[in-house]
Amino acid sequence: MNVLKIISFAVIFTLFISSCNQENTQKSTFSQITSKDESTLRNMKEVLWPKAYKEQDTILLDQILDESFELIDGSGNRYTKNDELNWIKKNATQHDFFRYEIKRLAIYKNGTAIISGTGYIYKDSVYSQYESSNVLIKKDTLWKAISSHVSGFKERK
Repeated sequence: MNVLKIISFAVIFTLFISSCNQENTQKSTFSQITSKDESTLRNMKEVLWPKAYKEQDTILLDQILDESFELIDGSGNRYTKNDELNWIKKNATQHDFFRYEIKRLAIYKNGTAIISGTGYIYKDSVYSQYESSNVLIKKDTLWKAISSHVSGFKERK
């Protein structure tokens, strides 16, 4: 009977150690979240992303968007990273003022972040706003946008 208990304990202990090693291996495949991540993500969404569109900077936008990026607009149309890069080559943003207000910024331990908020646009005495949400992933040390959804565009004169 004692031998059976010892064997059972050894099997359970081995399974436990194996499980811990597997969990540590899974954790090491994710990027480490640092205290700089929040400021990096804020700067990306509030400064760099609008700058890329305003200046038609395809190099900057290429750095922000992951290869798997997909945008879903307010009408339900889907666009890829290449669609966005081609769009900004042809369409200069012509607003007088733009500001993005982050209302949610959540960073998860698995290297995923969600940013959502409101974009405010002012052009030729017309004020507009829209809502957007973005999903980003951390690859090594870089954050990349994989998904954006824009909706609720409202124009006010």
